[in-house]
Amino acid sequence: MKNYSLILALLLLANITTAQEITVRKLSTEVFRDVKKEVDTIPWTWKRGGMVNANLSQGSLSNWAAGGDQFSLSLNTYFNYFVFHKKGRQSWDNSLEFNLGFMQTSSLGSRKNDDRFDILSKYGYKIDTANRWYLSALANFRTQFFDGYTYSGSKATFASTLLSPAYALVSVGMDYKPHSRFSLFVSPLTSRWVIVANQRLSDSGMYGVPRGEHVHHEFGAYLSVNYTTNIAKNVTYKGRTDLFSNYRNKPENIDIFMTNVFSFKINRFLSATYNLDLIYDDDVKLFRDSKTSPALQIKSLIGIGFLMRFAPVISNTGT
Repeated sequence: MKNYSLILALLLLANITTAQEITVRKLSTEVFRDVKKEVDTIPWTWKRGGMVNANLSQGSLSNWAAGGDQFSLSLNTYFNYFVFHKKGRQSWDNSLEFNLGFMQTSSLGSRKNDDRFDILSKYGYKIDTANRWYLSALANFRTQFFDGYTYSGSKATFASTLLSPAYALVSVGMDYKPHSRFSLFVSPLTSRWVIVANQRLSDSGMYGVPRGEHVHHEFGAYLSVNYTTNIAKNVTYKGRTDLFSNYRNKPENIDIFMTNVFSFKINRFLSATYNLDLIYDDDVKLFRDSKTSPALQIKSLIGIGFLMRFAPVISNTGT
């Protein structure tokens, strides 16, 4: 876990350092902003927007001496939508993310390579005159929609499905928001529920839920960092890092969830994207080297395809 803690510290330092550079070196970064399109300069009560991305890749081989699949095809989709509200001292941020991907190869057949549904809602009440600190409450729910399998050669083992697992979290703490692109939420009072609704997976004791049970409750500390920026005129980054420490069971072993999305816009509808997800959960035992143990889970996807952004809509009356 020490190695993962070092990785985590470096990732958080990079996120926070980048955010600080945006503030301290504001003049030097102004060249990357389109001031005319910056909706934050316009007073608003509601703001909403999002994006849809679909990447398709295909490959084929014929009489290829080096070997390989004769045919491969993959499709990966990403959907994000947000609704923000602020009025007086109150703020309310809501976001929805959905990832889904499938691949087909001549040797391995069809299988899922991405599946995530994530909804987050955060309410804050401003407690300072600098408009940076909020007393906040946060709720988050994360799961998937379709069956998932782990593969060893041609053998497929059922590993997940809808609501198995699912993670529900409710937290109360402080939220630091120096500007609309960065937030740091810290809470010493957090309840998290790990759900395994499928009976077959429940009987196997998957995801840290005791065998035969469907819900496992944890209580601990929680930290969440969210950051969005335009790295260059046609390059955007959206990242989120969640940390959770369970007071009741090895609090020093911190659970990590980190997701990163880089978008490289080529023209109005064509773009390249890179997704990188990192997960470490001390209660999730993976089969490695003839034994089961926790491990850092890494998912990396890159592709070229369709990208459409919903232009931010602002309103002073309602959504």
